[in-house]
This record gives sequence, C-alpha cells and structure tokens, in this order.
Amino acid sequence: MQLITKEFEALFNDYPLYSQDNTKDPLVIAKLFLGSVTWYLTEYDSNSKKAFCYIQGLHEDEFWYIYLPELEELTLHWIWEVERDLYYVQVPLSTYLK
Repeated sequence: MQLITKEFEALFNDYPLYSQDNTKDPLVIAKLFLGSVTWYLTEYDSNSKKAFCYIQGLHEDEFWYIYLPELEELTLHWIWEVERDLYYVQVPLSTYLK
C-alpha cells in the first residue's frame, strides 16, 4: 500500500523530525497498523522518508525511527499490508501510554 502521499506529507509540515523533542506530551500525527502492530507517528521527514514513532504490538512497546518505504513493502501472510488510519484524530501520545 502506498503510505507516502501528498496528503500524508502535508500532515507533517509542522512536525519534521526532532520538532517535538522537547515536548512533554507530543502530538501523534498519524496512525499506521498491520494486524496487532500499530505505529503512532509523531514526526516525519519527507526528504529521508524517516519517521519517529511509538510502536505497540511487537515484543515490547517502544519508541523508534522507521523508514516508510520499508513499511510500504511489508505484508502479513502475503495478504495484509500496512495501512494508514484515514479517520485518525490527532491526540497526545499519553493517550496510548496509559
């Protein structure tokens, strides 16, 4: 699935990489998911195609940098692809850390 669209990149115009580093409770700008794994993206760089996110559903929940083109190629059982929640409403990250 194509995750990186003009609409997606426009969401992050005010949230490039490192822009929320000093924020106590950063805003989650976009949500991606595949099966039980969810990526909550807080920052994104359109040049490098890297994003910073909080990942839930893997072995341990963690903060990590991801490379979006790799997620676009990821599938589960060759059927399901990483998708973006098109109806996602931006909320502070603390919403998911409880």
